Amino acid sequence: MSTLMESTRELVQRLQSGETAVSLTQSCLNAITSRDAAIHAFVRPIADGALADAASVDGRRQAGETLSPIAGIPIALKDNICTQGVATTCSSRMLEDFIPPYDAHVVTRLREAGAIIIGKTNLDEFAMGSSTENSAIGPTRNPWNTAHAPGGSSGGSAAAVAAQFAPLALGSDTGGSIRQPASFCGVVGLKPTYGRVSRYGLVAYASSLDQIGPFARDVEGAALLFDVIAGHDERDSTSVNRPVPKCWDTVNQPLTGLRVGVAKEHFGAGLDTEVEAATRKAIEVYRSLGATIVDLSLPHSKYAIAVYYLIACSEASSNLARYDGVHYGHRAEKFSNMIDMYKASRAEGFGAEVKRRVMLGTYALSSGYYDAYYLKALKVRRLIRNDFDAAFEKVDVILSPTSPMPAFKVGEMSDDPLKMYLADIYTISANLAGLPGISVPAGMSSSGLPIGLQLLAAPFEEERLLRAARMFENATDWSRRSPELNH
Repeated sequence: MSTLMESTRELVQRLQSGETAVSLTQSCLNAITSRDAAIHAFVRPIADGALADAASVDGRRQAGETLSPIAGIPIALKDNICTQGVATTCSSRMLEDFIPPYDAHVVTRLREAGAIIIGKTNLDEFAMGSSTENSAIGPTRNPWNTAHAPGGSSGGSAAAVAAQFAPLALGSDTGGSIRQPASFCGVVGLKPTYGRVSRYGLVAYASSLDQIGPFARDVEGAALLFDVIAGHDERDSTSVNRPVPKCWDTVNQPLTGLRVGVAKEHFGAGLDTEVEAATRKAIEVYRSLGATIVDLSLPHSKYAIAVYYLIACSEASSNLARYDGVHYGHRAEKFSNMIDMYKASRAEGFGAEVKRRVMLGTYALSSGYYDAYYLKALKVRRLIRNDFDAAFEKVDVILSPTSPMPAFKVGEMSDDPLKMYLADIYTISANLAGLPGISVPAGMSSSGLPIGLQLLAAPFEEERLLRAARMFENATDWSRRSPELNH
């Protein structure tokens, strides 16, 4: 039987050489059953459906059908991605009984390619958080040390890959929610360009920022999953209709003449010394590979946190207005009139962090404040994008830490929302500018926690981004390290 310690390509080759999808899927389900109680990566496994799909793939392969490289590989889905007939809760009381009548576009793509949907993973409620502690069903824990958080909001998906419950997973990234948990859990996480992957069937948090993307143990896995989910979808008005290169085919081709940008703003106050040391070592790795290191400035990045929380919370206020106890979601049992029903239903259905962000966004959009806050934030967002546009005229990728610190302890930042928000200081700008970004393992702290390296590229340059990340991965062994697991 194979082990999920293998590289993605080795896993693909084993399936193509005779190992059954059923045996691989069953091994993942066994691992979830035996070990997920300590991690809580999953909201719910989908055992029967996964095994039936795996048997179907095995039958097609045995019949001589040519299948996609991803056929037979189990994949975990963040529980804000709609799955037909399977509850999609966003880890919220508000949607605890919601069973979608349709699949998200990415799920349809995965099923068509023969991937096996193995379960739905935990998240910060409605994807609002950086630790997967803001979940109505309880926190997910970091497989490297269960006293620590896995990051968020896609912490369940990152933990599922790190704990070897699934070789691949999907998350969503609004301000770093794929890259930051990938960094904390020592796996690879890719946020594609805004518009590259359809958001149809993704429960919206902030519609101009959200993007679905892959988690994997290595860069090849991220490339494989990206190839399947990327592409135009006419049901998503923000989906961009342009060709998608086959990154799986090119990811191992090193880039010659690579120009790596390093922004001075990414090495300021608040950066953990061990994270800074790992990042500077990564710069030297690229230099040794023949890359040119270019010093840059992104002067408007200092406004990114403020701009992000104004825009994201404003959009959340609008998007979550539909959860009123009438159209969607939880309805209170006791109320005296319609207004009271709205109040009681939303008070009971939403957790504290969701309420905080909805209130902030409603205030920013209110009469007399719209121009001063939301409109101004949109203007500064444009300036942040302009900084990146100018930078990418000089460089191919921009290198930085993914997070200013390794994984913090569960509960360590619960009473300080602002400190928690600052955990996304290096990732948020990519969402504001619509850029692709990736986090790859790049070191370990003295306490045995992973450290991630972030690379950003110009819009729709995922192929270059993945190849650049793979160069670093091949030159180091960080992606081949795994937490000690109690089998």
